[in-house]
Amino acid sequence: MNKSESTATLASSIFTTLREEILSGVLRPDTKINLRGLCERFDVAFSPVREALNRLSSQNLVSQTDRRGFKVAPISLEELSDITRARCLTNEIALRASIAEGDADWEEEVLVSFHRLLRTPRDDRSPGASEWTQAHRRFHTALLAACGSDRLVAYCDQLFDAAERYRLIGLSAGGNWGDADSEHRAIMQATVDRKADEAVALLCAHFEKTRAQLRTLLQPSARGP
Repeated sequence: MNKSESTATLASSIFTTLREEILSGVLRPDTKINLRGLCERFDVAFSPVREALNRLSSQNLVSQTDRRGFKVAPISLEELSDITRARCLTNEIALRASIAEGDADWEEEVLVSFHRLLRTPRDDRSPGASEWTQAHRRFHTALLAACGSDRLVAYCDQLFDAAERYRLIGLSAGGNWGDADSEHRAIMQATVDRKADEAVALLCAHFEKTRAQLRTLLQPSARGP
């Protein structure tokens, strides 16, 4: 492995670790990132750390404060609303296309991913690494997988991560989403029944319900002292 390949491999590993910590709330919004501290933590030079941070910046998880500084991206109610709107728009396109074009294998994956989600214990005490979080992502990705556009699926996945960050921060603020199984079941059933209008309406309502709950939790008056 040459030097550039080694740097890229290290950067990917650092990126994955920091991304998980940002999404799960271990690294809090607006936290200043100490580059030297990261170099010491991962026992690497500056180059792979900066490469990882630039990749996180491209996903709007890290912002650059000046020519040299980075911080964890802040959160805002405006961004939450924007993420939710973007999810509704992009997921509608992808879900309608999947319902129109999806074959028996796609339909089976939707069913399998739903039943795996249903059987997976939900542990929000360590949500970033939980099996439920991964099963949840797989279900939502499966719904869109037959749309015919890898770029569209990837963008929807990125929006899923952006929304998941808010959900996990909401949990730390006392949020309780209760039993989401019935919502997922209804979305799954409408999808495999090829009822596009119903499936899209249920999926967008699912997103909007989360947004509404998070607005209550994250607005300044609800945060407490």
